[in-house]
Amino acid sequence: MDKLSQNRAPLYEALEAFRKKRIVPFDVPGHKRGRGNPQLVELLGEKCVGLDVNSMKPLDDLCHPSSVIRDAEILAAEAFGAAHSFFMVGGTTSAVQSMIMSVCKAGDKIIMPRNVHKSAINALILCGAVPVYVNPEVDEKLGISLGMQPAQLKKAVEDNPDAVAVLVNNPTYYGICSDLKSIVKIAHSHKMKVLVDEAHGTHFYFSGNLPLSAMEAGADMSAVSMHKSGGSLTQSSLLLLNKSMNADYVRQIINLTQTTSASYLLMASLDISRRNLALNGGAYFKRVTEMAEYARSEINGVGDYYAYGKELINGTSVYDFDVTKLAVYTRDLGLAGIEVYDILRDEYDIQIEFGDICNILAYVSIGDRLQDIERLVGALYDLRRLYKRDKTGMLSAEYIAPKVAVAPVKAFYADKVSLPIRSTAGKICAEFVMCYPPGIPILAPGELITNEIIEYIVYAKAKGCKMQGTEDFKVERLNVLK
Repeated sequence: MDKLSQNRAPLYEALEAFRKKRIVPFDVPGHKRGRGNPQLVELLGEKCVGLDVNSMKPLDDLCHPSSVIRDAEILAAEAFGAAHSFFMVGGTTSAVQSMIMSVCKAGDKIIMPRNVHKSAINALILCGAVPVYVNPEVDEKLGISLGMQPAQLKKAVEDNPDAVAVLVNNPTYYGICSDLKSIVKIAHSHKMKVLVDEAHGTHFYFSGNLPLSAMEAGADMSAVSMHKSGGSLTQSSLLLLNKSMNADYVRQIINLTQTTSASYLLMASLDISRRNLALNGGAYFKRVTEMAEYARSEINGVGDYYAYGKELINGTSVYDFDVTKLAVYTRDLGLAGIEVYDILRDEYDIQIEFGDICNILAYVSIGDRLQDIERLVGALYDLRRLYKRDKTGMLSAEYIAPKVAVAPVKAFYADKVSLPIRSTAGKICAEFVMCYPPGIPILAPGELITNEIIEYIVYAKAKGCKMQGTEDFKVERLNVLK
């Protein structure tokens, strides 16, 4: 294949060529370019529905790409400085799980922070690997977990020389970054692979003024949410590989769980968005950074809010900070972040990314405008004036670090019993409990339930956090080991 230019979007171009041919469809999907479902056409538009097609020779096949999808993946790898890339249509959840399952088998140890996304622990249940948690420091005021410290990792590696991999969140949802280069050096010196959940770091690849990307740091694999800060459609992501990985084997792992009916709308959005970032990403993310820094300054001038930034950097637990993350501490208002989240939506028609016990996160990206930032700042000013109250008795934590008693896979499939939540102290949890977003489990299968964790769950529910993971939809009962 002749080298393609980043100006090209091979998959999108093939779709456009296909659309112009007006081929009569006797294949799936059954709506037949929307003719069988006029309401779908009304909702999405004729062009969109007309491009919702099935795999075929002219359009390639995601499970075994040999033409336009292959070319699009090659261009994505080049744009992100990777040896290989894979288009993922199951979100970054599927990318994280494919990373872990590519290097871990049943019984293998993997070193990771406990504040991982639920997809990582789900992968342990699927493949039977065993976690070795490096519990990160917590900022006691903000109630958020910080980064993975090299000294902590070094000890974990020395204590578990049989571990096969290290998983790192970088950046965290709140913008905290770890010292990836040091982590890679430590892990590789002990023959361990480095996997990076880079769901919130797409923009790192297109700006020299933002923290180091996983591929540049020498990580072996990285899961990147193009749909978050990269502009593609929801559920579309990339899995990036360095030359240390066997790409053909990784594709086999991906195909264990990824659909055989990949959406061409999602894949085309990845192709177009990669081209957009390759050509314009530097200018885009310079503007995003400026908007987020402006917002941070304005919010900190309101009073009682704390929009934190690079001042958190300490060279260890906060090695760097992603300034595009507009995370704001709200507890000094006497309001949990989730309460501010609800008020902004219900009273000001502003939908932010999430609120937790102490913080809110406004996601600033390439689609934002300065007038939107001004509206958010104005709403926060007004909200403080109208809703501020005494903060006595409020909790402060992203989650409470639990004790692992049983491997996740063993606990998940074990015989269990359902008990009222307040009767579970001292028991071993057999399911997940989490606020989503951010999707970091408060409890995961195999972890010891304590009174402190129970009170945290009850408090989070009362404040309005969206709870999920439990078999009991109302989260009034928990499944525990018999």
